[in-house]
Amino acid sequence: MVDRVPITREGYDKRKAELKQMEDVEMPIISQKIADARAEGDLKENAEYHAARENQGMLQAKINLLKDKLARASIVDASKLPKDEVAFGCTVRVLDLDLDDEEEITLVGDGDEDYDQGRYLITSPIGQGLLGKKVGDKVEIPVPKGSINFEVLEIRSEG
Repeated sequence: MVDRVPITREGYDKRKAELKQMEDVEMPIISQKIADARAEGDLKENAEYHAARENQGMLQAKINLLKDKLARASIVDASKLPKDEVAFGCTVRVLDLDLDDEEEITLVGDGDEDYDQGRYLITSPIGQGLLGKKVGDKVEIPVPKGSINFEVLEIRSEG
């Protein structure tokens, strides 16, 4: 079974553009470098050829990974999600009950995460722990270093 990965339309379009850039611009450049290096003759001691082949392999791996992510993507229309509970794409203001500190967490899809900016994957432990919660709910979320205790203070939907 294929795990569907939620993503916004913008995130999906961004990944598609990234894939197109890799396939239509970067790969032909590398292929040309391989052809040029091959034309130089002896391939056993041709560092440019070996470097270009290695770059081609790494780029192909990135392309394959991106194609897989796009194939598993499930575009979510944020306007159709509930506004009164934590859902994909919303921003949640929480109180860390252990540190007595407020935090804002936005639940995002694969590729849009930036933990330093409070953008957490919906599939992360924190994302899964907050999903479906309402204002006033308290939640204990198991994380690798123990658990985090939050109280949901506010939910803002983008849609």
